[in-house]
Amino acid sequence: MNSTVNFILESGVSLSLLATIYVVFLRRETFFRLNRFFLLGSLFFSVLLPFLKFRIYEPQPVLLSEVTVTPYRNMLEAVTVYGQDFSVTVEQTILSATLLIWIYLGGLLLFLAIFFYRVLQIIFVVRKNEVRKTDNIKFVFLENECSPFSFLNFVFVSQPLQNNDGYDRMIAHEIEHIKQGHSFDVLILEVLTAFQWFNPFMWMLRRAIRENHEFLADHAVLTSGVNRGYYKKLLINQFAGGQLVLTNNFNYSLIKNRIKMMSKIKSPKIAHVKIILGVLTAVVLIIMFACEQKEMSEVQPVPESDELKVTFLDDKLKISGEADDLERIKNLMAGSTEFSLETDSIGNLLLVKKEVVTPKTLDTEEQIFFIVEDMPEFPGGELELRKFIANNIEYPKAAQENGIQGKVYVTFVVDKNGEVANARIARGVDPALDQEALRVVNSLPKWMPGKQRGQNVNVSYTVPINFALQ
Repeated sequence: MNSTVNFILESGVSLSLLATIYVVFLRRETFFRLNRFFLLGSLFFSVLLPFLKFRIYEPQPVLLSEVTVTPYRNMLEAVTVYGQDFSVTVEQTILSATLLIWIYLGGLLLFLAIFFYRVLQIIFVVRKNEVRKTDNIKFVFLENECSPFSFLNFVFVSQPLQNNDGYDRMIAHEIEHIKQGHSFDVLILEVLTAFQWFNPFMWMLRRAIRENHEFLADHAVLTSGVNRGYYKKLLINQFAGGQLVLTNNFNYSLIKNRIKMMSKIKSPKIAHVKIILGVLTAVVLIIMFACEQKEMSEVQPVPESDELKVTFLDDKLKISGEADDLERIKNLMAGSTEFSLETDSIGNLLLVKKEVVTPKTLDTEEQIFFIVEDMPEFPGGELELRKFIANNIEYPKAAQENGIQGKVYVTFVVDKNGEVANARIARGVDPALDQEALRVVNSLPKWMPGKQRGQNVNVSYTVPINFALQ
């Protein structure tokens, strides 16, 4: 469910921003084809944005500007820890509000039902009336009086009005809709509107696309040689006498705006640069959403069970019950940093508190090296070291709630026995982050100790741990 909420939120934000840019900067321009490209591009980009997941930045080894004052040596590559970002917080808030979910689902089903009903209406009208095919275009002749309209490759013609003056120009207008594939745009719009029915910017974008369709068809008819004044009169007559009963669902006619656009002076080429605003907005949205880290997993809660039994032992907590219940508890406690799970001979779970790691400190007389002939080696190499830190560290909730982030530098020594000692904060950010970074570094397993002239020696390291809220 949270992935669905994420899709709705991110696509909704994208649609809102791009629709605003169109209405404010591009709607009054006369480059209709480019506007259509922008509008459709906004739709497809907003649908794809929630599925884009990549990183544009990879941590690189860092040397501080303070190196001459604090001589960090053997600097390891930074480990980045990501906390919950804004969109994740919003997702969890929405998921916790059951009423909001039911309201949204009710609206979704309602608009989808309306959409399919309108499609069925079109199908019914096609089957009920006479259809003639001409050059891949099917003309449906209606008995009632109404303005012509089109859907897919069908043009719906009113038999009582087809001999009226200028009716052929209106038919040419509808044929342009077919040639330019506007019905496919409308179908996509209707489905997406059902998912974004609560978003007023979606309705704004929906109106803008249909309006742009009319501008494109009008422009094509006028380009064919039709007199501009004559065509305007046709539009006014169509508005006054047309009965758009069925076509209100799929066809669109803003007569006043269409006439204004016909009288408008052609936009200068320099106005095309306004499209850059949309491109920049898309880049910002990608950085905000597609480049964030969302490694979330849904853990099913442990169900209440009458047969689940808990027994307190000296230093353990024994849990007995059905195998399925015990398996769920295992999954729930798998990521715990304070407790470990054991199993006794009959399959019961034993919850054991993990031993607290006591930081090791070397004597002040101990010699500490920075560079030696054979440097210490973490089991599996530096990549495994980074994995260990990333898997065992937790972003403090207090720091997340207060928006605290930054890079904590922890200096430590790999002693002669390969154990971590003298761990301290070389440069901190916040007590909560500093303490967590120290805790993980102190819990590092044994290394292969460094050697100098064949003898085990103490070697100093510094590891940056980056806490980031995206």
